[in-house]
Amino acid sequence: MNAADFESALKRAGYLDVETKQYKPDFATQPHSHPFDVRALVLEGELTLVANGESRTYRAGEIFEMAAGCEHAEQFGPAGARNLVGRRQPGA
Repeated sequence: MNAADFESALKRAGYLDVETKQYKPDFATQPHSHPFDVRALVLEGELTLVANGESRTYRAGEIFEMAAGCEHAEQFGPAGARNLVGRRQPGA
C-alpha cells in the first residue's frame, strides 16, 4: 500500500491526527503507553515493538496497530525508521 492510499484509509477509519515521523538509528524507548489508538505504515527502516510479552519486527511496507493504553517499548533498527502514523481517540 502506498502512503497516499494508507493516509486516506486512516482518515476513513477515524485516525484524523496523521503525521510522518522519523526515528534515529538504534533509538529505543522505555515501556510506555498512549491515550490514543495508533495505526502506522513503516515507510523506511524497521521497528520492533514489544507488548504483552511478545516482540515483533515491522519493516518497510508493513502496518502495525496498537490500542490506547497498551504498554509497549519500541526499538528502531540500525537505519532508523520513517513511519506514517495515524492517531485516533478511543471510541471514535
